[in-house]
Amino acid sequence: MQRGITMPSLFSGVSPPSLPSLPRGFTMPSLPSMPGLPSMPSLPRGLTAPSLPSLPRGLTVPSLPSMPSLPRGMSLPRSVAMSSVSQAPRRLLQDCCSVLDHQTPGGLCGCCWALRPRYKRLVDNIFPEDPEEGLVKANMEKLTFFALSAPEKLDRIAAYLSERLTRELNRHRYGYVCIAMEAMEQLLLACHCQSINLLVESFLSTLRLLLEHDKPHLHMLATSSFVKFANIEEDTPSYHRSYDFFVSRFSEMCHSEHEEPEMRNRIRVSGIRGLQGVVRKTVDDELQANIWEPRHMEQIVPALLVNLEQHTQADSESPAEQTEVCFRELLGRAAYGHINNAIRPVLMHLDSHSLWEGRSFAVQCFQIIMFSIQSQHSHLVIQQLLGHLDANSRSPASVRAGIVEVLSEAAVIEATGSVGPTVLEVFNTLLRQLRQSVDYELTGYYDNAGQNKTSSAEEKTLQDAVIKTIGSFANTLPVYQRSEVMLFIMGKIPVPGIYPALGSPNAGFEGSRMIQVMLLKSLLQVSERYESSNLLTALPSSFLEPLLSFTLMEDPEIRLLVLSILTSLIDRRHNAARLSAASVTFDVSVLELKEDRCSRQDVLFIRKHAQRLYRHVFLTCKEESSGRGHYQALIILLAVLSLELSNEEVLVDLIRLVLTLQELALSNQECLSVFNRCGVHALCAVFLQLLSQLGPPPPLHQHVTQVIESRQKNTPHLLPEDVFSENPRLPEGELQVGEEFLFVQSKIREALTGSSYSAHDERFNTPYTPELTDEDRLSKRKSIGDVISLQMDMNPQNSSETQQKPQTEQITFETLKNTIEDRGSVEEEERRRLQVMEKFQTAPFEELAAHCGARTSLLQSKLNEVFDLIIRPPPSPSGHSPPRSTPLYEMKFPDLCVY
Repeated sequence: MQRGITMPSLFSGVSPPSLPSLPRGFTMPSLPSMPGLPSMPSLPRGLTAPSLPSLPRGLTVPSLPSMPSLPRGMSLPRSVAMSSVSQAPRRLLQDCCSVLDHQTPGGLCGCCWALRPRYKRLVDNIFPEDPEEGLVKANMEKLTFFALSAPEKLDRIAAYLSERLTRELNRHRYGYVCIAMEAMEQLLLACHCQSINLLVESFLSTLRLLLEHDKPHLHMLATSSFVKFANIEEDTPSYHRSYDFFVSRFSEMCHSEHEEPEMRNRIRVSGIRGLQGVVRKTVDDELQANIWEPRHMEQIVPALLVNLEQHTQADSESPAEQTEVCFRELLGRAAYGHINNAIRPVLMHLDSHSLWEGRSFAVQCFQIIMFSIQSQHSHLVIQQLLGHLDANSRSPASVRAGIVEVLSEAAVIEATGSVGPTVLEVFNTLLRQLRQSVDYELTGYYDNAGQNKTSSAEEKTLQDAVIKTIGSFANTLPVYQRSEVMLFIMGKIPVPGIYPALGSPNAGFEGSRMIQVMLLKSLLQVSERYESSNLLTALPSSFLEPLLSFTLMEDPEIRLLVLSILTSLIDRRHNAARLSAASVTFDVSVLELKEDRCSRQDVLFIRKHAQRLYRHVFLTCKEESSGRGHYQALIILLAVLSLELSNEEVLVDLIRLVLTLQELALSNQECLSVFNRCGVHALCAVFLQLLSQLGPPPPLHQHVTQVIESRQKNTPHLLPEDVFSENPRLPEGELQVGEEFLFVQSKIREALTGSSYSAHDERFNTPYTPELTDEDRLSKRKSIGDVISLQMDMNPQNSSETQQKPQTEQITFETLKNTIEDRGSVEEEERRRLQVMEKFQTAPFEELAAHCGARTSLLQSKLNEVFDLIIRPPPSPSGHSPPRSTPLYEMKFPDLCVY
């Protein structure tokens, strides 16, 4: 600048802009070096008066100190005077509001903004003039760099951001609210784990503020920010942080009932994601709030199930899909001690909303549960369901059936370890439900008060579901545990003479019979999947003997179930299904034949139990109530025996048994109907035709084929195709069968001559005769009621007092000797001796053992009679018998008196 040039000449030709008016009483002093200073606009943000690069050389502008008032006698030049003094208060108010809003003022009072702390200025700079422009990214980078450089000020930055957001929220300036939340999120993501706790408290308090607002979009904004925060892994624990409010608020969002369906789904999805974030943030940190507490689970689980129940479209944004993802993650993180707390709200929700009856949703829930939890914890879910089933024992049959079906599906899903350590307790609970269902079916009410009615159809549906569930659980067990389960179930079945009155007192004999049927069906479910290479293990004596005793029952359904159980346990190659359509034209090529010889265990089994099996087959054929199903089951059982235990001795014994059955059908001493006789003849024909193709020489097959062809021409009612049809054509009157339609023992024996079967040729000389035992005598009673009545008759306390007393006789040595030996004439003794010798030479060991057992029982009864005669007191002269004293051998002495 040249010397002598003044300031006004610099701006010559430029119209001076009008300065805003100053407040009243405020004047600007005139500068000595600039007498003609024109009016200038307000300085840019951050530019101070001392540094003016555009001034000419030599011209200096003194710094303007902050002066509250102008010196006395000084006044502004007229060129810079305010055009309108009346606008001064309004402008000052605007500048003050700008300062309070942390924005750069437009007037000269903006110099106060430069004195604010740097972190506040950096925070203010991230907010644009127009909120629609979004966050100022360049200034956000500066703020982030400052926060990372000075982490000790993070708490102040977060508090100031929270304060700014609260002010904008109160003024309903939601654009700036979104900008403030975005800034907080970026600071959270950028800060290191060690310093993040300085931000979290202000961040969570801001989220609480947004969630308490009534705007749904703010709720979704807060949820989105919380999910981002939940995904951050923290190394430094926090002992004072609480998420109770977030659990409650997010659960409430999951139950949203907004008018608009789209907005309702968005709110619910947001709430589900919020719960998922809470779980992620707290479940793995033991120092955080325990999310597995019942008070939290009772809020989280129902909120998830409500949305899971909605079957919406398979969209990733639908509440159902998001709920399933969150539910699986929640259960997948559950430890051993948390499973019960997570499952109990599910059961309560299904109860309160009556969702057991529909079954589909309950099954879906527990499928998700069983697939999500750790496999070693599966038995805890099963125990919870069993306990819930017991708790609902007085509920309607549809509810109990729904719980049982869920149990069945849960056992199928988790095939290993689902039952857990208490194996028998599981089956005990299911069997107890069967008993209760039988009682309810008989009484017509499912409560003791007799107020709530139930129908027989509903109870039968429940019983079928329980039986199916028993089979499902048994299939998950190893072989040795299945054997224990079968023994356990067998011990629960009422057995004639052992458990005659099992069941409730109101059920009576019919209830006991129904319990027998249900438990045998359960046993059949277990045995159908039972696979064992050893028949001694599959059919031990403790299991086989009570099972075979049911073949002597009068109820045809029970006998048929027993035959099916025996077949399923013996049939290790699953040939029973192929033999279901067995006939005289059956082709054995479709069967899976046994190529190797019988194992040592199988040989021991057949030697030990063969006679007992044959005897029960014979007695079953004698039953008048046997129908088509019984004869077909017997055919399958005999065929399976010949296939699984294929050796010469077994086949010869089976041929002897069939010939004896043929004689049974021809005998007039047995009270069998024409249908029963034709059924036995058909059984013999089918089995011999099948047996002749399994290894015996061809002459046997030729003889069997010849007899069958003769029957087809003249007596088709002796073949299964006719007699086992729905409308069998039976002859009228007595059944007459010619010799040409029978299987002849001499021809069969001749056909087997010269083969490996000839070693057992002598066995044909002795026809098969089943040995009657005490168990068979029980069969005369036929039913449980007969068993009880017989026991009552044998009870001396219930006998009549007027019963005639036995006559007293003198006891001598000869009397005792004759009683024990029961001797007869010499000829009779010789004949008996020969019979005994022949029997011990030819009869199998089982028959001999049975005979000796019967002889022992007879001897014991004789001895009891002798003892009764010995201890009876002499008659009194007065005619009244004195009171009977206790025999010495029946007296009980104290332990101290016995030496």
